[in-house]
Amino acid sequence: MLRILAFTTFLATSLTVVHAGEAHKVLLYKNPQCSCCEGYADYLRQNGFEVDVKPTNDLAEISRKAGVPENLQGCHTAFINGYVVDGHVPVNIVEKLITERPDIAGISLPGMPMGSPGMVGDKTEPFTVSAVTKDGKQPTVYATE
Repeated sequence: MLRILAFTTFLATSLTVVHAGEAHKVLLYKNPQCSCCEGYADYLRQNGFEVDVKPTNDLAEISRKAGVPENLQGCHTAFINGYVVDGHVPVNIVEKLITERPDIAGISLPGMPMGSPGMVGDKTEPFTVSAVTKDGKQPTVYATE
């Protein structure tokens, strides 16, 4: 029994060390004139993500090709671990997505809500993050915060 407990402790410690050293890579496309997108990229970096920012004038097309409906498009589009993340999605919801690995194209927090990561001001209402489907079906609520 003691041997099993020691092995379990070793395994948990080893997995924690490996996980702690991993940085999720993010490719973030943004409008060249948008400064809040840089704020969001910095927010992701502060939370352990490795972010590569690519200014583009084709943001709507990039979002559309990723499956994000026009009404759910944000001011930047990121790709993280095979998912699209559109808009100022809080990091805990991004982490939920990459941990749970649901069968969706990604998530979106459309618009530029006050108080959301990378935006100025105080949060005035709950953030509703939508699941972007792979099959073009109507999006559903993925999470609220």
